[in-house]
Amino acid sequence: MSAIDDLPPLREVIRQHALSARKSLGQNFLLDLNLTARIARAAAPLEDSTIVEIGPGPGGLTRALLALGARRVIAIEHDERAIPALEDISARYPGRLEIVHGDAMTFDPRPLLAGERAKIVANLPYNIATQLLINWLTIEPWPPWYDMMVLMFQREVGERIVAREDEEAYGRLGVLANWRCETKILFDISPSAFVPPPKVTSSVVRLKPRPEPLPCDRRLLEQVAAAAFGQRRKMLRQSLKSLGVDPARLAAAAGVDATRRAETIPISGFVAMARELADIRSEAQ
Repeated sequence: MSAIDDLPPLREVIRQHALSARKSLGQNFLLDLNLTARIARAAAPLEDSTIVEIGPGPGGLTRALLALGARRVIAIEHDERAIPALEDISARYPGRLEIVHGDAMTFDPRPLLAGERAKIVANLPYNIATQLLINWLTIEPWPPWYDMMVLMFQREVGERIVAREDEEAYGRLGVLANWRCETKILFDISPSAFVPPPKVTSSVVRLKPRPEPLPCDRRLLEQVAAAAFGQRRKMLRQSLKSLGVDPARLAAAAGVDATRRAETIPISGFVAMARELADIRSEAQ
């Protein structure tokens, strides 16, 4: 019996179903049910909540979410080997676990939500974690179908997500994430907690969508950030030339000198440059 329910310990589940973590799927199984419960609690309140979980594997986080009161969990699992283990959990929690055998990169949960808001809680596969996050951050219209994300990343990715101006990890991902969400690293998890242990520390990050981000065209914001950070060691007057407009005009709109570098510009500055870029292109039409 495990610490959170009367199902077998995860190591036994892995043995029963011959579940070996596959590097090709970015799998590292988190077997400590105390840690999975801590991740689940970070998404509180769970009562009356619908949770979308990505890559549940043997189901440690799935079990924690259900044991701690989630009304419904939609678990999206690409690895068909894990489906029987998840079906055992579904039998223990009748009517509360919906298993989807599919690819999270292309699966849209909205038809299953019927307009209901959900939370995304997941120990994300490392090899697709950043792209999944970008997919969720670029959803239109905004606010999105979720009202919270509690996600596990490699520590280095987590630092990039929460980074702000004048921090070493600040870049395109930090601009996009913090423009649309409030972000916070909640805690770290040691490699020793996983099977197999990854080579890096992991971080659990919480993102809460901002109901009204600073207004601008999201695609133009991404273009400005991509240009500025694409040559991050160069001044804006050089890096922004790739946009085909006068960099000095964009910098002036942000209230900064064109000799500044991208990592010193706050998100409000990038938003101002994106809005100015929209005006310039409109004038050119």
